[in-house]
Amino acid sequence: MASNVNPTVRRRRLGMELRKLREDKGMTAEQVAERLLVSQSKISRLENGRRSISQRDVRDLCDVYEVEDRRLVDSLMQMAKDSRQQGWWHAFGDIPYSVYIGLETDAASLRTYEPQMVPGLLQTPEYAQALIRGALPETAPADVEKRVQVRMHRQKRLSETDNNNPDVGPLRLWAVIDEAALRRHVGDPQLMIKQLEYLIEQSEQPYITVQVMPFSMGAHPGVNGQYAILEFPDASDSTVVYIEGVTSDLYLEKANDVQKYSVMYEHLRAQALNVEQTRQFIAEIIGQYAGGGK
Repeated sequence: MASNVNPTVRRRRLGMELRKLREDKGMTAEQVAERLLVSQSKISRLENGRRSISQRDVRDLCDVYEVEDRRLVDSLMQMAKDSRQQGWWHAFGDIPYSVYIGLETDAASLRTYEPQMVPGLLQTPEYAQALIRGALPETAPADVEKRVQVRMHRQKRLSETDNNNPDVGPLRLWAVIDEAALRRHVGDPQLMIKQLEYLIEQSEQPYITVQVMPFSMGAHPGVNGQYAILEFPDASDSTVVYIEGVTSDLYLEKANDVQKYSVMYEHLRAQALNVEQTRQFIAEIIGQYAGGGK
């Protein structure tokens, strides 16, 4: 398994190239689907990178678009081949949010707002285990442990030395966390103390910024729920807004959608406590846990 090949990102890049070829040809997805005797939804899924694409698919599409540049066809065929390789997360079996992990693995920066929990990239193993058990009570212990292991593996992106891909530096993480996430008892008080101490420790890393949105701020742009904005080092990879769901997730890539969420995030950062205030605030909550307070 090649560690420097990310199938999720390859699919996205390939999908964008295929969409560009279609648009340059002046064809609609429906017209292409009719030519290939497939559904329009298949063409759409291939172009948005949500479906695995075969070299045969690429060949057929290039024929429809009358691509004469053999080097371009060969390049697209190679991307299709790479996109079918397995990322590191496949070693853990069926992971429901594998598309997101693939994006996160190659992202240059991640801006996230979490209203209910400490972000996964900043969780201790004990907190992650207790959180998963509480959120998914019917999950088998072995599956809980698998999810914890995946979460811990994801955290390697926050360290340049642990990064499996030498072409991508440490992930630049900016997290705005609601006060509710810090006061929600996940596990016992000692577990929460350890988690919050770890949060302060991580906030001192050069690539990590943590801000808390206190209850006293009242209504703010994040009241509608969790979301994350992923940006990539390659200019050809569009920024993605990720919204987690119970049974399915939402990925927004249209420029207008990304702009709205980016502006909303700037308001969140402006209204939240600054970095030093955040550390002091978290330390006060640690003291309350240690003293048995609420």
